[in-house]
Amino acid sequence: MRFSYNKLWKLLIDKDFSKKELAEKSSISVTSVAKLKKGANVNTDILLKICIALKCDISDIVEIIQE
Repeated sequence: MRFSYNKLWKLLIDKDFSKKELAEKSSISVTSVAKLKKGANVNTDILLKICIALKCDISDIVEIIQE
């Protein structure tokens, strides 16, 4: 199993946000955004900051993919 952040990228498109704007609004580094783009592991604090910035639930940005 692995995490997928495809929902996050779709949400950013819906809200007309760039990845740079996401980093600025949620106070996370561009390195963390790059990790998310690659599907790498990130700290749950980063996911929480994104949820707060986008006013959404974690299930709106992350899903578990069964392999």
